[in-house]
Amino acid sequence: MTQTEHVLNQVIDYLQEHQYDSYSVKQLSVALGYDDSKSFNNLVKAIAKAEQAGQIVLNREGKFRIKRDDATLVGTFRANDRGFGFVDYDPAEDDIYISKEQTASAMEGDQVEVVITHKPEPWNSKGPEGKITKIIARKTNRIVGEFFPYDAPRREETGYLGYVVPQDNKIKQMLLYVQPTGLHPVEGSIVVSEVVEYPNSDNPVAMTGIVTQEIGHKNAPGVDILSILYKLGIPTEFPEDAIQQAEAIPFEIPEDEYTNRRDLRDQVTITIDGADAKDLDDAISMSILANGNYQLSVHIADVSYFVTEHSAIDREAFERGTSVYLTDRVVPMLPQKLSNGVCSLLPHEDRLAMSCVMEIDYKGDVVKYDIFPSIINSNQRFTYTAVNAILEDRDRETRDVFIEYVNLLEDMGGLHKILEKKRKVRGSIDFDTTESKIIVDEAGHPLDIKVVERGVGERLIESFMLAANETVAAHFTRRKLPAIYRIHEQPDPVKMLRFMEFVTTFGMVVTGSNESIKPKQLQNILQKTADEPYHAVVASVLLRSMKQAKYDTNPIGHYGLATKDYTHFTSPIRRYPDLIVHRLLRMYLTDKQTAEQRDKWEQKLSDISVQSSVTERRSVDAERETDSLKKTEFMVDKVGQQFEGVISSVTKFGIFVELPNTIEGLVHISNMKQDYFNYLESHMVLLGERTGMIFRIGQKVRIEVTKADVDSREIDFALVEDDELTVYNQEIQTPSRKKNGKSKPRSNQDRGMKGHRKKRKDNGGSREKTSNKQGGEKKKRSKKKR
Repeated sequence: MTQTEHVLNQVIDYLQEHQYDSYSVKQLSVALGYDDSKSFNNLVKAIAKAEQAGQIVLNREGKFRIKRDDATLVGTFRANDRGFGFVDYDPAEDDIYISKEQTASAMEGDQVEVVITHKPEPWNSKGPEGKITKIIARKTNRIVGEFFPYDAPRREETGYLGYVVPQDNKIKQMLLYVQPTGLHPVEGSIVVSEVVEYPNSDNPVAMTGIVTQEIGHKNAPGVDILSILYKLGIPTEFPEDAIQQAEAIPFEIPEDEYTNRRDLRDQVTITIDGADAKDLDDAISMSILANGNYQLSVHIADVSYFVTEHSAIDREAFERGTSVYLTDRVVPMLPQKLSNGVCSLLPHEDRLAMSCVMEIDYKGDVVKYDIFPSIINSNQRFTYTAVNAILEDRDRETRDVFIEYVNLLEDMGGLHKILEKKRKVRGSIDFDTTESKIIVDEAGHPLDIKVVERGVGERLIESFMLAANETVAAHFTRRKLPAIYRIHEQPDPVKMLRFMEFVTTFGMVVTGSNESIKPKQLQNILQKTADEPYHAVVASVLLRSMKQAKYDTNPIGHYGLATKDYTHFTSPIRRYPDLIVHRLLRMYLTDKQTAEQRDKWEQKLSDISVQSSVTERRSVDAERETDSLKKTEFMVDKVGQQFEGVISSVTKFGIFVELPNTIEGLVHISNMKQDYFNYLESHMVLLGERTGMIFRIGQKVRIEVTKADVDSREIDFALVEDDELTVYNQEIQTPSRKKNGKSKPRSNQDRGMKGHRKKRKDNGGSREKTSNKQGGEKKKRSKKKR
């Protein structure tokens, strides 16, 4: 047996053992231990031979997997509100569409076996279709919903107390019948039920279970949001051992820490946050050196000192993964004594920190840096509003109040511009989509929805935090140390091709390949549309065309930020990966690395990366669902009122219109009486057959609110004619359907209500600006995300 054949067998065995995963050549070389140049060449030859023989296949991401019998696959079922779903079996392959009739009563997150019934048709933009043949493992083991009791005769007849209607729209068609062995709730209670029997072929929409917890009555204040947290499995209370550990932590800093750390209390240090923020996890100092360079110090709360590995607080923080910021509350990752007290960098208090001190030249390059444990004392807490007033508005009254800090802030503003320019030059994509803040009363009812503007204060902090995150990531990669990174992969070629086709409707042509498009090219598109009425929509469509940023141990870089090194270091109070990065920094600074430690952390960090990405997604879902709930509730008393809005999306089943306050509603195609409209997918427009009327993204329209259903979170609009309204329009020539030289009148009502209600498939994208989708570092006024 030749060396190449030996290596080939190892490759086949490894990929067969991990048949549902895909690996790059580099990943295979690490996994099989082929690091030197000679063995790596043998590996490449073996992989090429295996591919030629049809034993392995190369996916569209350039990764290899074993060739499987694609008729039967195992994956995760992702349910849709309308009953159908998709099976996700390989991140590098198209999901398998499962029709409503072929789901076999699978529920969201179930591990299933699926058989391919129709192969993909890439030329028609159609993915594979299949049917579920077996449910391997159930993901959902509890249901949150409203309880409806039976009367005595019905209880006697059925043996059940009543039934629960799930709040999750993805299983809204199912009922859970309540056995009498658990709690006995009253009518209208929102309850948590444990599933005893799942749906099956005999009872495809029925479950049985017991009530284990009553959240509260559906009309009680705060229960609506609390039920969302329970439904998504987000803990709302800390376990007793974590509370006791937190209470045992003293507010005073131990004396030995003053000698073990670098004392930076003599530096002028400030914090800049939203006015309502309490978990202040970052502070900044800056000076200009004799050589003209800037010395920027980013001080981050040293949470890892207090939250040690395997402790009760650490276990709970791992499970939570992140703090969750909702309209009327914050669900913290850490007990409040830490998040708002001991760890928070409050002004005029000695605090333990991990400092990243960077020397930055006039081009924005970090020419020298140092990372170390420190003690700081913040001199002044600033709000974004105050900094914006000083630097943007140049408000005399505010400048007078903070006169001793004005020069410092001016210098910081100068460095921010340098760093921002550097990111722009390298191609970093800044979506800067519109955000809103929902104002609620004490009972949680929405009073107003305000658009939040990002000023220089927010952008300044973003620039400084990005610089620190990149510096810490480079520190790890240069030393080849096990670490956790924030990565953002190259966009999916299929989705990017659709985006490139979409922007042609606005007269823009994107050169190059959709498979290797550079961030700079996408940045240029956003710059070209910056002053156009459709800019926000182009940015939104581009954002949905991106992949989801995530945590990983492989430092492949960050596409959206156009940087090869990136991690999350700056928010350990509210993000578990940042806490781990601090823990690793502390360990690498004090301990000598051993092979045993490296093996331990490589495996552990892989698990933490997966868990952190999952909990981040869960947090985004909670925030999005809460916003949807409160926005719908806000519109209930607006039914019948008219507003001006902009078409934010065009689909075959209608148009979505976004109002200036970011509320979005659907004008269903069956209610568009002006003409019979055809959907031109390549241009994302609806075109009237007889009139030639066009509805496109970015177009201004007037609407009337016709429905606001809080239970379903659905808002419906109807179009209202407005001759004075300026409409962005562009002629599209397309043949009309004719018969005997005349158009055949048709009605959108012919389509009934079969059109999909919602939603555009967002690729799971979160609007984290630069971004949750991208994993950027923007600080919202409410301290939600960076």
